[in-house]
Amino acid sequence: MIASELAVDSPLPTLGGTDVGDAFLPMDLLELELSLESYDGDANFCDAVRMAARRSGGEFLFDLPAEGLLDDCKRIAVLRIPSASSDMRIVLAVLDHNGTDIRMESPAPETAHIVQFADAFIEVLERF
Repeated sequence: MIASELAVDSPLPTLGGTDVGDAFLPMDLLELELSLESYDGDANFCDAVRMAARRSGGEFLFDLPAEGLLDDCKRIAVLRIPSASSDMRIVLAVLDHNGTDIRMESPAPETAHIVQFADAFIEVLERF
């Protein structure tokens, strides 16, 4: 198949929970998600996410149980990673209910309070 035969409407990967202005998966988040793709549940979730964040030049901030926050997951890790549009950006690494898959998500309205907490957490750390 040549490039001109490719469907223009073919779906491109998107980051779950992104807004329309940031609809496509940025390269840095794609690399982060790909580095977590080999996670199979045998390793510690926090360790796997911490290592992936470090490799991308980011920071693991904290993790918490996802119950009551997101329906389709077990744990949420909050990361601060470099972004092309700003210095650092908050993203979420989400462990599915089975404990075998990790996906990256931009904060959505239902997780906005997590980002507010992360911003406060960062501010406190920077004061030390």
